Amino acid sequence: MIRGAIDLPEVLPEQKNDLSEAFAKGWRVLVWNDPVNLMSYVVFVFQKVLGFDENKAKKHMLEVHERGQSVVAIETREKSEFLCHRLQEFGLKSTIEANPA
Repeated sequence: MIRGAIDLPEVLPEQKNDLSEAFAKGWRVLVWNDPVNLMSYVVFVFQKVLGFDENKAKKHMLEVHERGQSVVAIETREKSEFLCHRLQEFGLKSTIEANPA
């Protein structure tokens, strides 16, 4: 062994699968309907948090209102968790789920 060298841990095959799944854009961010937030506020939050233009924000807001939910993003797990948390900070009910293959 070389002096000062560090042995790196071995990555097991199942860990490689976990890592590749986490970084795949296979996670959906869902926003759910609630009786609290005004439609105009939901449009504002979609624009602020998700960067939607007004038309796209209104489309997703109406989908939430009429269907009870809308998939507002499909991202990596980390990014989906971040977006979900940001939406929740603004008072919207949101969750993430694995995107069905």
